[in-house]
Amino acid sequence: MSVNSVREDEVMHDVPKTATLLRLYRYLFAYKKMLAAVALLLLVTLFITLATPLMIELAIDTYVANSDAAGLCRLAAVGLLLFLVHMVCTRCWMRMMADVTNKVLLTIRSQLYEHIQTLSFHFFDSRPTGKILARVIGDVNSLKDVLSDSVTKLLPDLLTVAGVACIMLVKSWRLALAALLTLPFLVAGMFLIQISAHKLWQIHRKKNSNLNAFIHESFSGIRIVQSFAAEPERQQDFERCAMEYRDSFIDAVRIGDTFGALVEITWGVGGFLLYFIGIRIIGADEIGIGTFLAFSTYLGMFWSPIRNLSSFYNKIVTNISAAERIFDILDTPAEITSLPGSTALPPVKGEVRFEHVSFAYPDEPDKPVLENISFTVQPGETIALVGPTGAGKTTIVSLISRFYDVTDGRICIDGFDTRHVTLESLRRQMGVMTQDTFLFTGTVRENICYGKSDATEEEMIIAAKAVNAHDFIMKMEHGYDTVISERSSQLSIGQRQLLAFARTMLSDPRILILDEATSSIDTHTELLVQSGIAAMLQNRTSFIIAHRLSTIRGASRIFYVDGKQILESGSHEELMAKKGAYYRLYQSQFECI
Repeated sequence: MSVNSVREDEVMHDVPKTATLLRLYRYLFAYKKMLAAVALLLLVTLFITLATPLMIELAIDTYVANSDAAGLCRLAAVGLLLFLVHMVCTRCWMRMMADVTNKVLLTIRSQLYEHIQTLSFHFFDSRPTGKILARVIGDVNSLKDVLSDSVTKLLPDLLTVAGVACIMLVKSWRLALAALLTLPFLVAGMFLIQISAHKLWQIHRKKNSNLNAFIHESFSGIRIVQSFAAEPERQQDFERCAMEYRDSFIDAVRIGDTFGALVEITWGVGGFLLYFIGIRIIGADEIGIGTFLAFSTYLGMFWSPIRNLSSFYNKIVTNISAAERIFDILDTPAEITSLPGSTALPPVKGEVRFEHVSFAYPDEPDKPVLENISFTVQPGETIALVGPTGAGKTTIVSLISRFYDVTDGRICIDGFDTRHVTLESLRRQMGVMTQDTFLFTGTVRENICYGKSDATEEEMIIAAKAVNAHDFIMKMEHGYDTVISERSSQLSIGQRQLLAFARTMLSDPRILILDEATSSIDTHTELLVQSGIAAMLQNRTSFIIAHRLSTIRGASRIFYVDGKQILESGSHEELMAKKGAYYRLYQSQFECI
C-alpha cells in the first residue's frame, strides 16, 4: 500500500479553475436574500461615489463660475448628507458580508469533516494526519477573503469600472479612449502572469501541507524523539521543510506582486495619454477646466478599482489552490458506505460465515492478502487467530467490521451479507479492542460511556468492575470525573487498556474483536484483567489475535493464518496433537521462556 510521506508533495487531479470557482460560489448563493441586501447597499454607495465628481464639476463650472454662494452651500449640504448615507451603508454591508462569509466557511468545514469521517481506513493509512489537518483548517481559512471580496469588491469594482467608462465616453469619447488605451495590454499581461502564479501557489500549498504533517508527526512521536535523543536530526528535517515552505512562498509572491506593478505602469501610461492627447491633440480650449478635473477624478476612479480587481484576481490565483485541495477531499469517494437499499441489521446472535473470501488493498489489487477463505463461527464461539506478522490476521477481523470490503466472496452475520446492511447497525453490534488504545480528552466517565452515552451510573460502574478498573479509578483524585488527556500521561499503559476494556464492556457488543489487546499489559495487570476478558467473552462471538499463545489456550478454535490462507484449525489440544505449524510456533515460544 503506497503512502504519501511528510516529505512528498501530494498528487492532485487538475481541475479547471472556473469549475472550482463556480462550485465555491454555490455556497454563497445559499444566502441569496442577504447577498441581495448587500448588493443593494453596494449600489447605493456606488451611486454616491460616481456622483461625487459630477458634483465637483457642477460646483466649479456653475456655482463658482457664477459666484453663487447659496447654491454652493446647498450642494455642500447635499454632499454631506450623501457622505453620511455612504458611511452607514458601508458599515451595514460589511457586517452582513462578514456574517455570510463565516457561515459559508463553517458549512464547508463541517462538510469536509463529515465527509472525512466516512472515508475508509485506506484513506488515513495512505497519508499523514497533518496533511488532512492542513486541509480542514488552513485551506478552509484561506477562502475567507476570496468569498468576502467576491461580493464586496468584485461586484462594486466591476460596476464602478463600467459606470465610469460609460460616463467618460458620454462626456468625451476621445479623452475616454486615450485614457483606456492601455487596458488591453493590462488584460493580456495579467493572463500570462496568472499561469505561472497558480502553479507556484499550488506548490506552496503542498509545502505547507508537508510542514504541517511533519510537525504533527514529530509532536505525536515526541517520546520516541526524546528517547533516542534525535532532536538535532528532527530539527534539521524541520528546517528543511520550513525552508521549502518559505522558498515556495517567496517564489509565488514574487510572481504575484507583478500584478500590482503592471497595473501601476498601465495606469501611469493611461494618465499620460489622457493629458497628452487632451492638451496637444484635442486642444485645451475645447475642454473646460471642470471637465478636465472631472476626467482626472474619473481616471483615478477607473484605475483604482482596476487595481482592486487585479488584487482580487491575484487573491483568487493565490487561494484557488486551497479550494482545489478541499474539493479534492470532498470528491474522494467513500469506499465503504451503506449501499442503496441496505437494511438495518437486527440484533444478532453472532454467527459469522466467510464464503470464499479474498482481499487485496485497492491500490495493490495484484497483491492479495487473503485468498479463498471459508469458515463458519457459531454464536458464542471464541476464535483465536495466530500466525506470523503480516499473515492477514488483522485483515480478517477488519473485514468482519467492514472496515474494508472483500475483493471476492462474501461475509455473512446471522445470514445477512455485511455489504447489504447499514454500517451503523453493523458496527453498533461490534466491539473492537486493539493494542493501540486511544482515549479522548475528557473525564474517565466520558471515555467509558463513549460508545453508550445514555448509560446509567450503575451500568458504568458494573462495566468498570467487570474488567477490574473500578478500584484504580476510585483512587484517582476525582474518581470517574478525573480529566485525562489524549496521551493520558497520568495513566499507565495497563490502566489505559483497562479503561478501553470498560468502554467496550459497557457497549455490550454481540461480536467482540480483541486485536493484540493485552500485548502492552504487564503480567501482573494481565492477571487482573483476565477475569474481565472472560466476562466479556461470555455469551459473545469473539475473535482474539494474540502473540502470547498462553492467553488463547481456552479458545473454542484456533486458526493458524499464513500464506493468505487458514492453514490449520482446531482446539489447542487438537493442533498440538497434529504437530504442525501451530505446534512449532507454540514450542518456539515455550523454549524462549
